[in-house]
Amino acid sequence: MAATDANRVDMLVATTRKPSDDPGRLYSGERGTAISLNSVTVSIPPDRNRKIGEVQWPSRVPPNPEKEFAVLDVGKVASEGQALKWFRKNRNAKRQVLIFVHGFNNTYADAVFRFAQIVHDSGTDAAPILFAWPSRARVFDYLYDKESANYSRRALEDLILQATRSPDVDDVTILAHSMGTWLAAEALRGVAMREKAIPAKIKNVVLASPDIDIDVFRRQFLEMGAKRPHFAIVTSTRDKALGASRWLSGGVERIGGADLRPYAAALEELGVSVIDTSAIASNDPLGHNAFADSPEIVRLLGRRLAGQSLSGGDATFADRAGVAAANFAGSAARVAVAGPASVISGEAREVLKRELSPSTGEIVDGQISY
Repeated sequence: MAATDANRVDMLVATTRKPSDDPGRLYSGERGTAISLNSVTVSIPPDRNRKIGEVQWPSRVPPNPEKEFAVLDVGKVASEGQALKWFRKNRNAKRQVLIFVHGFNNTYADAVFRFAQIVHDSGTDAAPILFAWPSRARVFDYLYDKESANYSRRALEDLILQATRSPDVDDVTILAHSMGTWLAAEALRGVAMREKAIPAKIKNVVLASPDIDIDVFRRQFLEMGAKRPHFAIVTSTRDKALGASRWLSGGVERIGGADLRPYAAALEELGVSVIDTSAIASNDPLGHNAFADSPEIVRLLGRRLAGQSLSGGDATFADRAGVAAANFAGSAARVAVAGPASVISGEAREVLKRELSPSTGEIVDGQISY
C-alpha cells in the first residue's frame, strides 16, 4: 500500500525477457520467444523523504512506501485494445510518448524503478513506455547482454512503429542508456529502412552514456536517412564503464566517452546536441549514470521532453552543452579536434556535412565514399 502522499508512476512495459520461474520476480534475464506487455504502477516516496536522482530500493517485503520504491500493481496487457485503453488513460494533452531503453547490467526491477525515477524527477507527463531487453545483470555477462540487445532489435522496431502509427500519438521521444543506446540506434536504422524514412512523429532521441563504437554510430546515423529526429547525446570523459567497454572493444572510442565539445557548432547544423557531464557530480562511482542521478541533468531532460531548449536559459550549464561530431567523420575532420567550437574552420564543417550525408555512390580516386 502506498503512502497517502506518495508519488505514482504508471508505465507500460514491453519486454523480450523470459518469464521468471521465481515467484518474486516477473521476468528473468534470459531471452523470451515473444514480446510480453504489462502495465506496472510504481510508488515513489514523498519528495520530503528523498533527493532527486535517487532510487530508494526496498530493503524488505513488503517495502515501506514512505521511504522506499514499491510496485503497487502489475497487470497483463493482453490485446491491442487494452494497450490503447492504457494509453488513453495516461496520455497528456500533447499526446506524447516517452520510450525508455535501459542499459547493460540491469534486472527487470532495475529498469522499472530507474525509469519510474526518471519520469517523476524530470517532471514529464508523457505516457511512459519501458522496453526491457534480456540482461543477466552480471558484470561478466557483457557479451551475452550485447547479443541480447541484438536479439531484441526487431521487437523495439515494432514497438516504435506501433506507437507512431497510432492516431492517438502525436509525439514520440526515445531515451536510451548505455548498451541500450546501441539497440535504440539499430532499431531506428531498421525503422528507416522499413519505412523509407524515420516517422515524423519521432521528435527527439536522447542517448545517455552511449556504449556505441564511434565509427559504427556514424554508419547508423547515415543509414537513418536525411530526415532524422533531433539527437541529444550525454557524454562524459570520466565514464569508467565506457572506458572498460572501449578496452573490451579493441580500443575503439565509445561515443559516450569521447570529448565531442570541439565540434559543438558544426553538429548544431546536423541536429545533434551534446551534453558533456564530465564536470557534473554523480552518485555512481563509475560516472555512468549521471543522466538519471544528477538533478541538473534530470531537469534538463525534463525540459527537452517538454519541447524546450536544452540550455533552458541556464548560462553556466549551457556552457557545457553543445553539438559535436569529433570522430564521427574521417581523418580530415579529426585534424581540427583541438580547435574550439567557436573557431572551427569552414573546411572542417564541410567535411562533417559531407561525411554525414548519404553517399553518391561515385568512384573517386578508386574509392566510393562510405
